[in-house]
Amino acid sequence: MTNDAREPVAPAPLGAANSHDAALDKWTAIAQRQCPVDPALYVEYDVKRGLRDQTGKGVLAGLTRIGDVVGTAREGDHLVPAPGQLLYRGIEVTDLVNGFVQDKQNGFEETSYLLLFGELPTREQLDEFSEYLAGMRKLPRSFVHDGILRMPSRDMMNALMRAVLGLYTLDPKADDTSTRNVLRQSMHLIAKFPMLAVYAYQAYLDEFHGKSLVIHRPEPQYSTAENFLHMLRPTSEFTELEALVLDMMLVLHAEHGGGNNSSFTTHVVSSTGTDTYSAVAASLGSLKGPRHGGANQKVVEMFEDLQARVSDLSDDEQIADYIHRLLDKEAFDRSGLVYGMGHPVYSVSDPRTVVIRGYARQLAQQKGHLEEFELHERFERIAPLIISAKRRVYKGVSANIDFYSGFVYKMLDIPRELYTPLFAISRVVGWSAHRLEELANGGKIIRPAYKSVSKPQDYVPISKR
Repeated sequence: MTNDAREPVAPAPLGAANSHDAALDKWTAIAQRQCPVDPALYVEYDVKRGLRDQTGKGVLAGLTRIGDVVGTAREGDHLVPAPGQLLYRGIEVTDLVNGFVQDKQNGFEETSYLLLFGELPTREQLDEFSEYLAGMRKLPRSFVHDGILRMPSRDMMNALMRAVLGLYTLDPKADDTSTRNVLRQSMHLIAKFPMLAVYAYQAYLDEFHGKSLVIHRPEPQYSTAENFLHMLRPTSEFTELEALVLDMMLVLHAEHGGGNNSSFTTHVVSSTGTDTYSAVAASLGSLKGPRHGGANQKVVEMFEDLQARVSDLSDDEQIADYIHRLLDKEAFDRSGLVYGMGHPVYSVSDPRTVVIRGYARQLAQQKGHLEEFELHERFERIAPLIISAKRRVYKGVSANIDFYSGFVYKMLDIPRELYTPLFAISRVVGWSAHRLEELANGGKIIRPAYKSVSKPQDYVPISKR
């Protein structure tokens, strides 16, 4: 395919650009003076910044039957840090993973059924559900060509948002918010997300890196994880362990309670009565942020910086010194953050990390990355001790799933541009379940209060300003 039909955009005249830049610089200075709010006012008005109190506990904003994130246990009248739990419709995710691994079946499809319908499927129900998804993976050739390949983006999350909104135009019942129709739309999106992401990436390679455009159609006999690897790789080849590990990553990212930023976005936007495509596009915008879905890529980049700056990666003291420099804003991106460490809810452990760590080791052995895996384990052991000593921590610090997920994707030869889209391919299941729940409850439009702290001022005629 060629890009001959795209018209080049003429650059703005140099003088005009300079004039506009000067005006923008001036307005930026004005805006920066007006934007900040005195931090003391948040304390005075008891504002829960980030909808979390001073101990990090989330403000109760709703009720859900879909997922639960647990990081504490009750001892008498007190809550104390405890090993983390993640429950999908009341089932611990570790039990869910152990079950589908033991039965040698596709975990993501089973998990999707569970989250959407509230119960584990029978073999017949799972086969019917999987066949439905396989049948919905098709996209019109014109949509692939005109909606994805002819409009390449440097950012795959933006490409996903645009593609999702484009699917609105193909749906004759796009604005129907009945349960039956929203369920249909949700299952179509779950089925199509892997294609949307991979095809957007292929268009990106073609346009911005001059690579050959390789488009594989999905195979109906493959699972979601298998199809992703098949469509992404020019050879379409993958091992059984690779498919299993990717399937597991999709399961572990599928849901994380109603309070995570992107799922809460789903609730907020759905409460307005808008269409499914707009709600999912909004959730994609939330997930794109580096504080949410983009953290796994930051972990990979942090470890690359570590490997470049530390001479002996087996020396605990050198690793500890690097972590101190991270916290002191002297290393990596100088943000003061240790990416992949800590979580708003989990304290002792993140159950998703517990699950994936062992499979990451297996994959590292198969791929020849065992030394890098052991470096992750060493870092994971040392970092919480330093963070707890240097920072005011109300609960324990442990590695979250982002600490290993980027490393796993790297071993699977998945490009970084697709790390966060992979998160979306999985989490669209949770978003769909939360959207169905929000619409079924028929609640009020979500509108929290904001206190105005601006000073009153009089209108001054323009001639007197």
